[in-house]
Amino acid sequence: MIYCLDLSTDAILWNKAIDPDVDRLSIHPDGRLLYVPTFEGGAAGFINVLDAETGGLVRRVHFSNRSHDTLFPLSGPIFQETKAEDGSGRYLYLIDPKSYVVSRIGPYAGILGPYAVDGMSRHVVNNVTGLWGMQVAEIATGRIVTAKVPDHPRGGSGLLHGIGWTPDEREVWHSSNPADPHVFIWDMAEPMAPRFRQRLALRSGEGSHWMTFSITGDYAYVAPNKNSEAGTEIFDARTHGSVGLIGSSEDMLEIDFADGKISRVGDQFGIGRVVR
Repeated sequence: MIYCLDLSTDAILWNKAIDPDVDRLSIHPDGRLLYVPTFEGGAAGFINVLDAETGGLVRRVHFSNRSHDTLFPLSGPIFQETKAEDGSGRYLYLIDPKSYVVSRIGPYAGILGPYAVDGMSRHVVNNVTGLWGMQVAEIATGRIVTAKVPDHPRGGSGLLHGIGWTPDEREVWHSSNPADPHVFIWDMAEPMAPRFRQRLALRSGEGSHWMTFSITGDYAYVAPNKNSEAGTEIFDARTHGSVGLIGSSEDMLEIDFADGKISRVGDQFGIGRVVR
């Protein structure tokens, strides 16, 4: 289900079950359309485009099944992933928000997981199944490079789950596997040649599942594994020091108010914010 909340009154404007299912969704910058994947475990070969004011169906965009994690970054277009095991899960899909033409980048080294796009939609960083590290793609050319974590824990990586740019795009942070209580940081001065910078230890003693940053880039929020009782750990994004814990939630969204009115809105994804 999806519900629409009026942030001025706390009233729920609509609350609907979406056929056939939902996953992490995104919204057009003008606020009029929602882009809703149909669940990473589902068989539907499309995402739904909904009217944000009513929740009504506008159209469907077909590309593959098992869709999840839709993103409309600052410079567009719509980015879409799938966990399909027929080979399509090794591609990152781009959907033109005007024509709905679908293109793709890949193949990657494995089925894709969490990802983040920079502010000008030049580069995208990805968690990739089976990779101790990340892959970075140059969106205009489709070129992909691999950055491997040095001295990583023994054994298979599975899917490292959680990745984001610092808003100034100087660094990318990403999770380790669910059993390893560390976060890895990369210097992104040259996006297609990342340099490993640091690993941070988590207070929880366990792995993490998602991460995002405050709009200004002051803080990083590292969420624990799903269904964990550990808190979301807050780091100073510039000094890399741990500064506190808040309640466990990967579904964090910053909304700033000025004089009682919304002044700016962040993003669940760790998107870059350099737009010039």
